[in-house]
Amino acid sequence: MIQIKMTPLDLLDDIYSLAFWMTGNEKVSNELVSNTYLNTDFEAPEAEVLKTFRECYIDRFGQAADLGMHEATGSCGKGLIDSLRQWAADIKLSVLLSEISGLKHRQISDIVGAPVETIRLWLFWGRKFLVNDSFLKASA
Repeated sequence: MIQIKMTPLDLLDDIYSLAFWMTGNEKVSNELVSNTYLNTDFEAPEAEVLKTFRECYIDRFGQAADLGMHEATGSCGKGLIDSLRQWAADIKLSVLLSEISGLKHRQISDIVGAPVETIRLWLFWGRKFLVNDSFLKASA
């Protein structure tokens, strides 16, 4: 099977689509795409560009995702809330990488930094949650 290597410029449409689905805002999506390409080498492989996108998203929005939960009182609850927000953002990104970019489970695993089995679970549940639009409102 022939595998076509995509340059960062070839990924521009996919990156913008990911950004828009993750943020739900055109202006913010443009900023996220710009930050991604400012931090990406022009010769970087596809996986590195997507990892950079994930890092830029997490730096800017990953800890501000709306899960429909109120901040817990006390320092103990704050760490848990932040972890759940990160988890929700990674699940949503995994589903979008699969559906928009057409990446395989192993590729998504490399980008997100989770085991393949975890990615499979995230894709199964993430698709259900996104259809119901109840839990994974990880938009900035």
